[in-house]
Amino acid sequence: MASKYAFNAGLKELRFLFCQTSEHSAATRHFLQRSYPTMKKHNPHTPILIREASGIEPTLYARYNYGKEKKVTLKGLDDKSIEQKVTELVQSQSA
Repeated sequence: MASKYAFNAGLKELRFLFCQTSEHSAATRHFLQRSYPTMKKHNPHTPILIREASGIEPTLYARYNYGKEKKVTLKGLDDKSIEQKVTELVQSQSA
């Protein structure tokens, strides 16, 4: 699991947005409960922001050097699919 969350040096921030109560955000909440400690342990200097808002669709933003961003919707994905999307973004070079 550690290698999946070895963030690229160009990654400046990960931002998770999701609803704290809705069913379509349940997989995102579960993923974060399971994976956040590991991600933070292996990347202590990279901000991992968790933003909860009522009724919002689960979304992941990755910010890279020079302010470039990538956005991925997490709606309808299961825990393993979310893990795959996160891995792709954190190992990506830039937007």
